[in-house]
Parts: sequence; structure tokens; C-alpha cells
Amino acid sequence: MKQNPTIAVIGLGYVGLPLAAAFAEKYKVIGYDINSKRISELQQGTDNTLELSSEELKKALQQTDNSGLLVTDDASKLADATVYIVTVPTPTNKYNQPVLIPLEKASEAVGKYLSEGDVVIYESTVYPGVTEDICVPILEEVSKLTFNKNFYAGYSPERINPGDKEHTVTKILKVTSGSTPEAAKYIDELYASIITAGTHLAPSIKVAEAAKVIENSQRDINIAFVNELSKIFRLLKIDTQDVLEAAATKWNFLRFTPGLVGGHCIGVDPYYLAQKAQEEGYNPEIILAGRRMNDGMGNYVAQEVVKLMIQKECKVKNGHVLVLGITFKENCPDIRNSKVIDVIEALRTYNLNIDVYDPWAKVTEVSHEFGLRLLSEESQLKNNYEAIILAVSHNEFLKFDIEKYKASPSVVFDVKAFFGRNDIDGRL
Repeated sequence: MKQNPTIAVIGLGYVGLPLAAAFAEKYKVIGYDINSKRISELQQGTDNTLELSSEELKKALQQTDNSGLLVTDDASKLADATVYIVTVPTPTNKYNQPVLIPLEKASEAVGKYLSEGDVVIYESTVYPGVTEDICVPILEEVSKLTFNKNFYAGYSPERINPGDKEHTVTKILKVTSGSTPEAAKYIDELYASIITAGTHLAPSIKVAEAAKVIENSQRDINIAFVNELSKIFRLLKIDTQDVLEAAATKWNFLRFTPGLVGGHCIGVDPYYLAQKAQEEGYNPEIILAGRRMNDGMGNYVAQEVVKLMIQKECKVKNGHVLVLGITFKENCPDIRNSKVIDVIEALRTYNLNIDVYDPWAKVTEVSHEFGLRLLSEESQLKNNYEAIILAVSHNEFLKFDIEKYKASPSVVFDVKAFFGRNDIDGRL
């Protein structure tokens, strides 16, 4: 393991780019991504994920003899690295099974350039055992080197929160681990050199992998609980937010709110842990029950909206609905695994015409991912919507004039409890 390392970050998305920029303040960093368009944009100082401002990115790209970021789609540049950090996505397929292909391909790419004493660190979300049982054998096979003799491995789970400008990568405590005590110490010290919030050295790679999946599984289960409460309280004609505010006056009450659970972490990670548990012969009932509850919320919202439309004698068949927001969370352009699409698809089964307006999302990405025509300007909206659904609480919607776009009669449903209660007909 070499001192004064050159670091390669594999995958320059929401996780990899901020990490590469942070390391680039102290080290020479090679940022590699197979997406040539992404690399071209970054070289011009533009980060379309909005995780880095143009100024922050351009600063990172300023190279000196000992620091700075080089972004490239040329894999041969990886040969100059001594530490490789893999931050590629680990999604699930339509059957909610883990898809490890990006991780395997990244391991193959790294393996081609591994040399004596190099270290490979994985940050992608996985179930316990993936690093050592799946990734390391690929590294060995491709490089012809021996694990823990010629090269070493580690796992340090990413904790990036897209769109969060307060809890940035260096301000979130980092869990680290390594394949030998020496490798673990080396990896921990490497991260500690840039993470101002500090590090926690886990006793093994599997422990670090497990910590990642339970962080988000825990949140998933807690949100599933309040989603179920929301369903119950709507039947009882009690406002869920009023109940949560009252309960939150107790010092140890955990405040979670109901809603659509999407994104690349909370909506995905539990399936990774569930898959591994099932492989070991155990059926994880609570984890999967939470997933079923949260995965069904899009359809539930659509049903509740249509019920309200019928009650108010709004036009349903061939009626018009405006959905505000398509990203998976507020004030962020990330549409990965957005559950708003579930609401839209369920509404279409009632022969409703759907318009989607989101000032944050990109028209081309929404078209490619969901086959939707996104309205990105308020001037494109109609003024006769039988239903308006606030799905994502972007700050821009605080000034949104709902009355301007309502038909008569009409329904306003607030998924996020964002609007004033006098301006809506229903909310979770």
C-alpha cells in the first residue's frame, strides 16, 4: 500500500463526483465514467446532478503536481492509480432482485490495471459478502494477482443525500473497513484525511456492508409504519399530521412522515438484504412487509384522489389531472426510482389525462426513463384540471397559484402535507 496515493473514482454520478472532488483537494484523482456525454459536460464545468456548483467543479479540475481531478472516459488512465474507489449504481430489476452487473463490469475494468500493493474500495450498496465473494474473485481473475498478498480491498458505504447542501460528503461520518488489519488502517486514514465529521472503522468488510443496508431498511420500515397509520387515520377521518404533531411531543418519539418512498437507497437497499436472507433460508417478514406497504402507496394515492373526485362530482373519465413533481425528492433533479410514476400509471387506468410539471427534472431524462412528456415551464399548464396532486415538495411550489389551474369542480391532494390545509381536499 503506497503513501501519497493517486486515487481513481469509478463512476461519477451523485456519489462518485462529490467524493472525487473532495479527495482532489489533497490528492491526484482520476475520475472515470463510461458515459462520454457526462465526461464532456464535467470537463466544461457543468454537473447536471447539481451536487457540485460550477465553481466547485472547476476548482476541483484545477490540477497541481500533488492534487486535482482529471475526469475521463479513457479506461487506460486508470493505470496511474494506486487506490481505486468504485461508486457505480447497484439497482434492482423489475422483480426487485439485485442487479450487480455494473459492479462486476467496474471490477473487470479495475482488474485490468491493478498492480502490486494497490487497494480497491467499494462504496456501492450491496448485501453482506458481495465485496469478498463476488468482486474480489473478478479482480483476481482479471489481474492475475493474489488477494491480500498483491492487492487489498475495503468497503466504505456511501452516505450521499442528493440535493442536501448541508450534509455534504465530508460532513457525514464515514464507515470504513479493510480486508486485513493493515488495509483497514490504511483505508480509514485515507478517508479520515478528508472527512471532517470523522470515521468509524468497522471490524470487517461484511459488517460495513451490512451497516449500509440496515441504515436505509430501518428508515423504510419506519416510513411504512406511518404510511399504514395514514391509511387507518383517513378511514377514521383523523388528520395524520395532527396525530404526528401530538405524538412528537414525547421526548423519544421518532418523527417520520407518510409519503412515496423512491430514490436509489431507501426504495432499493432493503431488497438487497432480503435477497441475502432468503439465500440463507430465512424469509425477512418485516423488511418485505415494509416494502410492500411503501411500494403500494402510489396506487393508494391515485385511488384516494379518484374517490375525492367522485365525491365532488368532478369529471373522471377523460378528465385532466396535474401532477406537481416527478423527481424522487424535493429540490433535486434525481428521478431514479421515483414512485410518482406509480401514481401516474394508476391514474391512467381511470382514463384520466395526466400532465406532469416539474421545474427541477430534465425533459429528456423523464422522456427516456418514463416515456412521459414533462412540462418544465408553468406557462405550459392548462387552467382546467379536475385534480391537482402535489407529489414532490419543491420550494418553487410554495408560490404556486393552485386556483389559477383548477377546473370547477376540482380536487387538490397533497402527498407531502406541503400546502395549507384550507387549500386542499385531502392529504396523507
